[in-house]
Amino acid sequence: MIKPADLPDTLPLFPLYGAMLLPRARMQLNVFEPRYLAMVEDVLKTRERLIGIIQPLEEDAEGPLHKAGCAGRISSFIETDDGRYLITLTGISRFGISGQFDGFTPYLRAKVDWGDFARDLSGVEHVKEFDRDGFLKLMGCIFSLEDMDIDWENLKRAEPEMLINSLSMLAPFSVEEKQALLEVETLEERREMLVGLMEFVVQRGQSGRGIQ
Repeated sequence: MIKPADLPDTLPLFPLYGAMLLPRARMQLNVFEPRYLAMVEDVLKTRERLIGIIQPLEEDAEGPLHKAGCAGRISSFIETDDGRYLITLTGISRFGISGQFDGFTPYLRAKVDWGDFARDLSGVEHVKEFDRDGFLKLMGCIFSLEDMDIDWENLKRAEPEMLINSLSMLAPFSVEEKQALLEVETLEERREMLVGLMEFVVQRGQSGRGIQ
């Protein structure tokens, strides 16, 4: 288990437009660009094996970034015959960017501050009241609009935190909406925001674009 003292002052950054990671959730990545292959190889040499997932403000990954992201630990990886890495990141803690700097690496690195998200290392979060049936019904409407398959059996058994965070990552919301879901302080606030977003999308009968 990673402790606050283990968190580094700098992180390699993997900008992903329209994607985010949350604490204790998992993200799978197919890494093939040379600069990110170099990042994975460098990260695998470190004890913490952390990569910062963060959203660019625009589709151009070279452009400005949002102010907060989430660090994920490489919890498993496979090197393919054609030189790619298939990695699984497990979310550890959110972070804020306090400074970005150029170095001798082909990928971005940033100075980071963990203080605003100290609760992320405190273990699984809980919600006081969770209407699982109502939540899953809304979730089904969202994914039917998007024509996506879901593993209902696993979802029915999932803990509220995993269910809320996984849906926040997977649902077809806008970059701004996903960023708002990432930055809220508590799981309860994320649940309330997520339910509101889902209800809005279902009422308007649209998906994939979020609120226009």
